[in-house]
Amino acid sequence: MKIAIFADSLPPNLDGVSRTYLNIFNYFEREGIPFKVFSPFKPPEEFTWANSVHQVPSLPFYLYPKYKIGLPDKQEIFRMLDEFKPDLVHVSSPTFLGQAGLEYSKKNNIPSLAVFHTDFASYFKYYGFAVFENVCWKFLLKFYNQFNRVLVPSRVLLKKLNKRKFKNLELWQRGIDLRLFNPAFRNDAMRKLLSPAGYPILLFVGRLVKEKDLADLVEVNRILDSNNIKYQMVFVGDGPMRPELTHQLPQARFLGYLKGKDLSQVYASSDIFIFPSTTETFGNVILEANASGLPVIGVKKGGVKNLIEYGQNGFLATPHSAREMASFVQLILKNPGLQAMMRQKAIHFASQFSVEKINEKLVDIYSRLVGHNQLIRTQQFEYFSKI
Repeated sequence: MKIAIFADSLPPNLDGVSRTYLNIFNYFEREGIPFKVFSPFKPPEEFTWANSVHQVPSLPFYLYPKYKIGLPDKQEIFRMLDEFKPDLVHVSSPTFLGQAGLEYSKKNNIPSLAVFHTDFASYFKYYGFAVFENVCWKFLLKFYNQFNRVLVPSRVLLKKLNKRKFKNLELWQRGIDLRLFNPAFRNDAMRKLLSPAGYPILLFVGRLVKEKDLADLVEVNRILDSNNIKYQMVFVGDGPMRPELTHQLPQARFLGYLKGKDLSQVYASSDIFIFPSTTETFGNVILEANASGLPVIGVKKGGVKNLIEYGQNGFLATPHSAREMASFVQLILKNPGLQAMMRQKAIHFASQFSVEKINEKLVDIYSRLVGHNQLIRTQQFEYFSKI
């Protein structure tokens, strides 16, 4: 099979979507699956598949300039794809770039697949545009219902989209590289660097944006401080909220974006992962933390619900309840036996989500779509041959 992929987020941009595609492309290379990618981002040459990516013109997204809005030249893209001759089109987002991929698949009568990576409609309320949420849902429904298959990362979101009349849905979860996220990376020197006083390390990894509900995390820190809990808050990631957070949390450590061994060591050298976001479609960082041996404190909303088994690999708090989240932090810190048990449960839970298993399923979905399309073409050919 030859796969054409329209990906709106790739390295050097760092988020859950770009990490998902990084894992996919590494897997495709190992398995010898030909692919051609169109994206507003051009990955650095350190990625051996970087030459398979064609960078399209783009504009920065005004709310978050590190993100780019692709402005594809469809004539050029279609010419390149005509030479490549893909068997399937894979689209990552409901954007101009994604629309170009959809148009090509329709024009050439080849299967199309889209992934519902991001719950865009839920973001509007964080920026004062809640009135547009229903309009966004109508747009998303119209866009995604044109595809032969729509891949959804969590059962919670699958149920939500079914209720909203989305069609052709299939569950496809995310995977992580268990060699990269592993307790073996725990490092005393890193712990000392992160927490010079030797306090337990409370970790957050992700974009520093409003839709991650970081205002709740500020309140969690205030409650812990008022209860005289000794801890060190550490943030990995960046975004427009960083100046505000550094002002509100002067004792916290802000490390910016990390990758590779540095990220692995920070995860494994921490003690608890806390993630207040209510807008996740999946939550890759939950698995990364679990695989590194960290119990996770999340909330009962979005894809996170499907990744935390209460009292086993973490705890689920009521959304926006900083007091409840803080109480779980205290419970874990005051019970070393509980923390040790949860570390083992977390590692075991994450082991079920190896990137190899997840990407094998993706290729199986591709195969079914391509095979079905070829069967239909064969039947049509036989029918018209008889006329």
